[in-house]
Order: sequence, then structure tokens, then C-alpha cells
Amino acid sequence: MTESTRAIVLPGDVSVVNVGLSLFADAVRDQAAPVEEVDWRIPADGQLDLVDALEQLEGPRAAGIDQANAEAVRRLDRSVPLLVDVAPAGTLIPDLSGRTLLHCGPAIEWAEVCDPLRRSMRAATVAEGWAGTIEQADLILADGSVRLQPAYRYDTVMPMASAIGPSAPVFAVDNRDGGTRAFAPINQGPGETAWFGRETPAAIARLEFLRDIGGPMLRDILDSSGPIDIFALAAQGVQIGDDVHMRTQGTTNLLIRNLLPQIAALPDPGRLELAQYLSGNHLFFLNLAMAAAKSAAMWAEQVEGSSIVTMMCRNGTSYAIKLAGSRDVFISAAPPVEEAMYYPDYGPETSAPDIGDSAILELVGLGGAAAAGSPAVAGFLPGGMADAVSMTERMASICVAESTRFKLPTWNNRGTPVGVDVRRVVELDTTPKVTTGILHASSGAGQIGAGVATAPVESFRAALRSLVSDASSG
Repeated sequence: MTESTRAIVLPGDVSVVNVGLSLFADAVRDQAAPVEEVDWRIPADGQLDLVDALEQLEGPRAAGIDQANAEAVRRLDRSVPLLVDVAPAGTLIPDLSGRTLLHCGPAIEWAEVCDPLRRSMRAATVAEGWAGTIEQADLILADGSVRLQPAYRYDTVMPMASAIGPSAPVFAVDNRDGGTRAFAPINQGPGETAWFGRETPAAIARLEFLRDIGGPMLRDILDSSGPIDIFALAAQGVQIGDDVHMRTQGTTNLLIRNLLPQIAALPDPGRLELAQYLSGNHLFFLNLAMAAAKSAAMWAEQVEGSSIVTMMCRNGTSYAIKLAGSRDVFISAAPPVEEAMYYPDYGPETSAPDIGDSAILELVGLGGAAAAGSPAVAGFLPGGMADAVSMTERMASICVAESTRFKLPTWNNRGTPVGVDVRRVVELDTTPKVTTGILHASSGAGQIGAGVATAPVESFRAALRSLVSDASSG
């Protein structure tokens, strides 16, 4: 037999590395052969202008951006936000006065406001005393007698469909290293409350309780306890299964336990009512964590030339992001909450789009970034803990660092991903996933479920284009 006619013997065992379409890997796997998949895709979904932008930002300018990113992430990761005060918003928040409502998400006109946020705005307008009824509130909101302002312009963060006026009590959280101060309203609690898109007498009564009893008593507690390190508590919460976004039960309990002596020392009038409110509000810590994240992000925002995302917020109609060192806000449509569990009789067809400023938590290593450590979050995902781990790994693929304080025991004690890089987001066509609640789109029923929303890529693409444009003009 000559060399040219020698029989070809195929190997008996084959191992395959598949790059690209998973269909080929599935075919090999169906034949019981080992296959390793490489998750490769066309950069930036094949959009040539974005590919060109990435070549510039990952090429000649990469060193400068990486240096700026390292500093921005250091500030996100190393900030020590302290709760230092509780007082009416008009007292603490600079330039907030008159008939002004702060609301979640980017700026919006009344005609475009979604139903849950409208209801919250009407409830807040009545609680402020600007209107005697919900109907009167609707009229003065529609005619522009009440000024609507996005909370982020006032260094404030608002969960879900929140809207507040000057009399509403807010937390003040200081990041002393960065010289920044952020604000958030006191969490209203579950059930029949305005931040869930309710405008009932009970929802208005809760706003009045926080203004007249809850806020002043919490201020007395803080005066007695002294400043509280928010992220130190959040780090403990992550260790016991909180993502500190969708689930804050553990961290809330830690905070209340620490403050129990001060709560017990309160005067009798109102003490029992405050204790009942706190014991029934597993979400109490959420707003504190948001204000802490905002104070850290504000420090990171001072870093010029960075590609790190420092704001994500939504109002149920639109979604906005910002980059460190930029004043520009990049807006796209608010997405639905797709991976979700609903209360009986509700589903996607009754759901409002993603809403609230709480997505800032994902930017500091909490929320979706901490999903791998939260069995409670896993319970909302079809694949359970495997999907929760995938969510955290997805965040890791678009972040530049790991947290030095938020450690996940179920993820080899690694730090949660921190520092979302808009370059990675656009290149991989992979945006942050945000753990969140779901509100009814139109009936005023309030919360009807919870799940995970995927940030819209359009805002990130616009931010990337702007980053290249700024570099070119500079």
C-alpha cells in the first residue's frame, strides 16, 4: 500500500471546542461527546460605528480610560457612607422648595407619566396639603401648578414609583472621604403604599405617619445612636442571603437589632406605632442602601475620562444612565420585567415597565451583582441558583473589578462585581440585570410580583458614542 492509498483511521474519541453558534455544540452533546463552548459573538452586535468607537476606546485611549476607571471604581468600592440625619426634604435637600415633587427616573412631563407614578404623585400632592382630594391633585398636576423634577438632579434616589414633596422626611447619607451627601425618602413599607402606585386613604395616611411620627422618631434614634455605617451592614446582609435590593430582610433585621436600645428609649407617644411599622417593613433598609450607593456614585462621578456607569434610573416610561465625568444623561425606553414571579391572577400583560432609582445598587456590587449569594433571588428565576450564579457572572463580564467588602460565600467567597464599563457592555451586547418589584400597569393594585429586568442597550450605546465624541473634540 502506497502513502497515497493508505486508509485513514478516524479517532475513536473526539473532544470538541465550539466557537459561535450553540447549535453545533448541541449536536455534539447529543452524541454523548464532550464539548467546550466558547461564548464568542460579533462585537457590538456588528454595528460598524460602535466597532469603530470600541477600537478607539480600547486602542489609543485605553490606558487613560483604564486609569480613570481604576480611580472611579476605587471610589465606588472604598466609600464609607454614613447615615447622619433624618429631616424633612425641604430642610435637608438644597434648592427644594415650593410646590415641587421629586420623582424617580429621568425628567418627564405629566402627559407621559405612567399610571403607578401618577398615583404616587397624586398621593404625595394630597399629603403635602396642596390638594384636598385625589381628584384635585390630578387637576393641579395636569395644569403644571406642581413642578415635577427628577430626584437625581437633587442628589436623591427614589425607589419604585416614589414621589415626594418638601415635607416628606428623608435620610441624609454622607460620604466624608468624597465630600458627597445623598438623600432618600424613608421606605413606606409593603402593601397599600404610594411607592407601589397606590393613592388610597391608607397610602396617604402612611405618608402622613412618616412625616409626623416616623421621621421625627427616627431622627431621635439617630441622634442617640450616632452615625451608622450603611455599607458595613450591607456587607453583613450579603453574607446571610440578601442581595440588598430585592431582598433586604436580613440587613433590615440587623439594623433594627442594633437600634433596639434607642427604640426602647423613645417616649411612649408614637413608640408602639413606630415599632409596628418597623416590624412589618422588611424593605426598610432598601432606601438607606440606595442613598449610600448614590453618595459613592457621586464621588465616582467626579472622575474625568472614565467609562464607568454611575447612574441607572427609570420612571416606568424611560430609562437613563450616566457615565463618570459626564453631565450627559442617555435615555431609552423603560424595559419590561421579564424574569418574574407574579401573585395569583396577575402576569406580564398586567405589568408596568421597570421603574425606580434602585438600579444604582447594581453599580456598587449589590442587587443583580450579588444574586449568586441569594437563594431568595434564585427563587424568582426558572433555573434557581444556577440562574442566580449566571446573573452574577454576567455582571462580572461587564465589570472591571470585584468588591473588597461584599463577599459571596456561595461564590467561592469572591467579591461581587463592581464598576460597570460601558465599553464591555457594548462590545458584548450584555447589559446589567436588575432585581426589582413589579407594579400593576393601570389598576392601582400596587405590587403584583417581583423579578429581574434587563437594562436597555440603547442607552449604553449612546453613552459610548458620546465618550468617543468627547475625546475627539477634546
